[in-house]
Amino acid sequence: MISIGSRIGLQSMKMMSRTSSVRCMSTYFTKSHEFIKVESGVGTIGITQHAADALGDIVYVSLPDVGDTFDAGESFGSVESVKAASDVYLPVGGEVVEVNELLDDEPGTVNSSPLESGWFVKIKLDSDGEAAASALMDETAYKSSL
Repeated sequence: MISIGSRIGLQSMKMMSRTSSVRCMSTYFTKSHEFIKVESGVGTIGITQHAADALGDIVYVSLPDVGDTFDAGESFGSVESVKAASDVYLPVGGEVVEVNELLDDEPGTVNSSPLESGWFVKIKLDSDGEAAASALMDETAYKSSL
């Protein structure tokens, strides 16, 4: 016979085993106003709201091809606005596994939702990618740097 206390203990253990396998997404920022959201070895990269606001209305985004590889700090694309054009740099090294094709037809999405719908690329992080990403600024440090 299992007591109520034992049942609660078993239920807690089941819940802990389910939640311990879930990984949280971490977001990091660079001084040059790129962000990377890291989850399960994949980084989603784009520019911050601050950068999008500074550029003004974005009219064109140039992105790499899936399969291209880049080192940390290397330019992987560019963004053009009514005010200026700017290169975009990869915060960590890796291989492009997905590009945001929405930006081909709707580059202004970067202005309206840079950290959600307006991301640029997803990369498979290279061997030291997660450690390199975690060495970047967290949101609090980034906001205080502005």
